[in-house]
Amino acid sequence: MPHDPNEQFDHAVLDKIEQSPIGAVPGTPAYQDAIKRLYATHQAYADADHKDGHVTARSLTKLPSFHASNLEEVIQGRLNPEHLERNAGIFDRYVQSLPADRRVRAEARRIQVAGKPVHHRKHDGTPVHDLIHSLFLVPGAGPHPGLPGNYLYGSLYETGHAATPWAINVHDSDDGAAVFEAPDLAAALVKLQELLASAPFNMNELETLEFRLV
Repeated sequence: MPHDPNEQFDHAVLDKIEQSPIGAVPGTPAYQDAIKRLYATHQAYADADHKDGHVTARSLTKLPSFHASNLEEVIQGRLNPEHLERNAGIFDRYVQSLPADRRVRAEARRIQVAGKPVHHRKHDGTPVHDLIHSLFLVPGAGPHPGLPGNYLYGSLYETGHAATPWAINVHDSDDGAAVFEAPDLAAALVKLQELLASAPFNMNELETLEFRLV
């Protein structure tokens, strides 16, 4: 196997990113070429917390993911998905994991990410089934940086369509999005487990997991 002449320098650049409080590297051509290589190989991403900064994939592996605390019970068939932890609680845990100076920015995205509280509707006195929408947040980036802390967000949800009644979507902080459509809940749960196990990732890697970038 041929030796990569850039390998040693690129590893040094990863170290420099992690040692910098703002994920910065020098603006010289050699460093900028290294950044392009590291982005192309998904070893570094644009840092959501520092303008023009970078963050390494290996540092993001140390971050937790957030999803319904009782998701495993649904996967094991011991709990109906309608009883999954509410999105507000999941989002609360994400915000509390962040350094204090990033929590205000995260809270500003609460409604966009977690949605508004669900008020169970009634028709002629009969409760109407609300489509399930269960939030998750994972370390990573997309076409744009992630949320504060370098998180992507998405949901496992019912679509209301007979052909593909379940789906999973993933979003960055802007308009980057990916979706996987499933024929049933079991298939959606399998895909969600694969997704959570793959973090951190760049959204363009999700095509290997059969997600469609939209």
